[in-house]
Amino acid sequence: MASKWRCMACGYIYDPANGDPDAGIASGTSFEDLPDDWVCPICGVGKDMFEEV
Repeated sequence: MASKWRCMACGYIYDPANGDPDAGIASGTSFEDLPDDWVCPICGVGKDMFEEV
């Protein structure tokens, strides 16, 4: 099972099982496979501000 990732700025959890449909990210997309320019849908920070949980 893929890991979940938490935004250190706002606490949003990226769950690969859900993806990010509003950004066109399909369910099942691992965090590592997100585009480099993907940002937190809540606060807009980049992937470098996320930690694995």
